[in-house]
Amino acid sequence: MKILIINGPNLNLLGKREVNVYGNQSFESFFTAVQNKYSNINLEYYQSNSEGKLLDKIHEVGFTFDGIVLNAGAYTHTSVALADAISGITTPVIEVHISNVFKREKFRHHSYISPVCVGTIAGFGLDSYILAIESLLLKETENNNSPS
Repeated sequence: MKILIINGPNLNLLGKREVNVYGNQSFESFFTAVQNKYSNINLEYYQSNSEGKLLDKIHEVGFTFDGIVLNAGAYTHTSVALADAISGITTPVIEVHISNVFKREKFRHHSYISPVCVGTIAGFGLDSYILAIESLLLKETENNNSPS
């Protein structure tokens, strides 16, 4: 199984940025622990602050990977282009947010990508990513156990 975690703008600053909201762990150290926990699957990670690069990555893996875990950051609330990219691929995408966006500013309450994702997980800190991976693994198990 191949899963790609994609992080959008400013998430490269995890561990340094607004630690009261996002915690003090860098994503790189978290990702290493996640790779160790899920050593039986191929986990990859990509981060960009550029909307176009995020689109390109979704297009690149959107027909060959088994799942995408996407934290689009601020683009969640602004990007029709990301929603269109997700709509155009066959790989299931799960939207994640570290914070509970509904406890934050009102503009964060709307997501352009939620309607085209399999589901949304928010508010569980970095564990939101683990919950998304578990969901993709569960879906894969269900698909493998269903009668043909």
